[in-house]
Order: sequence, then structure tokens, then C-alpha cells
Amino acid sequence: MKPNALARAHDALAPSPWVARHAHLVPKGARVLDLACGYGRHARLFAQCGARVLAVDRDADALAAIDGVPGIETCRIDLEASAWPFAGERFDAIVVSNYLHRPALAHIVAGVADDGALLYATFARGNQAYGRPSNPAFLLEPGELLAAVGRRLTVVEFAQGSTVCNGRHAVVQRIAAVGLRRQWPPELAPEERGSL
Repeated sequence: MKPNALARAHDALAPSPWVARHAHLVPKGARVLDLACGYGRHARLFAQCGARVLAVDRDADALAAIDGVPGIETCRIDLEASAWPFAGERFDAIVVSNYLHRPALAHIVAGVADDGALLYATFARGNQAYGRPSNPAFLLEPGELLAAVGRRLTVVEFAQGSTVCNGRHAVVQRIAAVGLRRQWPPELAPEERGSL
């Protein structure tokens, strides 16, 4: 494998820095839904941390790469060709990276348990200046993830704007949020209160 191809293959399997940074929001033993999971970089991360992961993608070849990995159940679904397949289900965490299907946004937010977490990062308007995706259907509008979580979740961190990731310029939007039953920020122990 050529060096550039090897680097791309590694990047495809390495968890996104955003998801890795907020992985602490997902407790061990959590039931995690990894939507449009691709080759399972985030499914692997959470399974290694003791979560039970449902990894969903429409690409059977990508799912085959994680089929049989302990802690991961795979499910082949084309989220854009069917009704929301998880109606009425709640997950301890939902992870979405580099994927946008607007009709699913409200379902994704509603699918986060009252004490669960949402980790979502994808491309935003302005990314067309740097390449793909450039179709507005796949680019978030400014503040769109904030509007989607509304008052249903508490925002832990939100970011939008241009960035460089793996040597490529992009415009992105990212959110880490938790259910309203989760105390956020967590209460500090008495010995920690004075150290801020």
C-alpha cells in the first residue's frame, strides 16, 4: 500500500477527534447507536470502552469489516430509503459523523435517552469551497444542530466553522449534548471546587 493510501486507511479507522474528546459522556455498558457508521471507527471505540453498540450503515462491505467484533451488532439499513427504523427506541448515546439526512434529525434527537448523550459532527454550509460534499442537502446551515437539539438536550459543547482535518480544509458543525436528566456540568467534589 502506498504511503498516502495507508494514511487514508488509518484515518478511516481512527475515531474523529471530536468523538474521542467527548467519549467520556458515554458510560461503560451504554447502549450506543452509531449511525452511518462506515467501517466502524466509532463503533470500535465504544465497544472497546465496554459499550453495546448497534452499528448501522447501508454499505454491506463496510459493515463486514466489523461483523463479529465483540460488543458490536451490525445492521444494514438505508436510512434515506425507509421510515425511521428505531421509532420508540431510546439509546444511551447516539453517534453521527460525516452524515446528514435532515428528515432523521428530529428522530435522532428524540432517540437520545433522558440521561444519554449525542455526539454529532458533519459538514456545513461553506464546505463547497473546499470540495465534497458540496450539495446543500448534505451541508448543515449555521446553528442547525443547535436548533435541532432545542430544549430536548443540554449542550455540552458546540462548534462551527472552518477547520483542517487530516490535511484537508473543511467547514463543519459539531455538537456534544446530554439528556436533561443528566446533571451538566457535573457537580464538583468539595476538594475540586476551589481549583477552578
